Amino acid sequence: MIEEKVYGSVKETFGIISGELEKAIVGQKEVIENLLIALLCEGHVLLEGFPGLGKTMIVSNLAKILDLKFTRIQCTPDIMPSDITGTYIIEEQEGRKVFRFEKGPVFTNILLADEINRATPKAQSALLEAMQEKQVTLGNKTYKLERPFFVLATQNPIEMEGTYPLPEAQLDRFLLKVLVNYSTFDEEDKIVDIYTSNAAQQVNKIMDRETLLALQKLTRQVPIGEETKKYVLKLVTATRAKSEYIEYGASPRASIGLVLTAKARALIHGRNFVSREDIKAMAYPVMRHRIILTFDAERKGVSQDAVIQDILKGLG
Repeated sequence: MIEEKVYGSVKETFGIISGELEKAIVGQKEVIENLLIALLCEGHVLLEGFPGLGKTMIVSNLAKILDLKFTRIQCTPDIMPSDITGTYIIEEQEGRKVFRFEKGPVFTNILLADEINRATPKAQSALLEAMQEKQVTLGNKTYKLERPFFVLATQNPIEMEGTYPLPEAQLDRFLLKVLVNYSTFDEEDKIVDIYTSNAAQQVNKIMDRETLLALQKLTRQVPIGEETKKYVLKLVTATRAKSEYIEYGASPRASIGLVLTAKARALIHGRNFVSREDIKAMAYPVMRHRIILTFDAERKGVSQDAVIQDILKGLG
């Protein structure tokens, strides 16, 4: 049983982290919270938003605050799998030639794959094993990745020409799909002031790797009531019911992800139980990329979020 004061302490810690991020990032509170939730769940995130909304800046500053290694890959149509995982190089040692493994950018704690839909399917698949198994296999050797390992991929919803949309199997490996929206008028006013003067500040380290790993274990210990768990299952299975808008519903990964992310959200908010509010908040980022819409839905402009909203209303 986790002591009550632990929850208060965790809430305070994440409040400090959010405050530190606000030195460099204005607004985007929901995006930041979802990234922290994914980190606590050891999950990966697909960020979708227009260029210039600060996606890379959020991630790089978060890595500094958590004292984690951070690398970035700019995905392009000519990127090779070895540019991600690494490759063997030949070097001379004591008069003979030997192979040495040169690790790629995937050997990190936080990996940002920028514009992942611009990489070819072969390069995209190089991330699959790393994301799912937390390891990289080259030839007959397997290399374990250091924990925590967190992939954050971005994609641009415009300029789709010459891109390679992620297949459903790979989309399902992302715990969350988070939409990054434009800032409000007041937020943008503040952004302009910060980045056209000397007001921008460096963020400080707040947490270390060992503390984050301990919090990941703690997240799984947050209790969830039987009735709340049944609500999750009803929500996910409702996406598989015959519908004019849904071609294919969410997989069992959605049920697992919804329970886990709801636990993480409760922990961040300092609560010792999972509420329906947590489930409803996490339903959108957990399921929006796992629901495949019918042609009718796309023709009428019905989004995954609208479908999820209708299901939530139906369940009450």
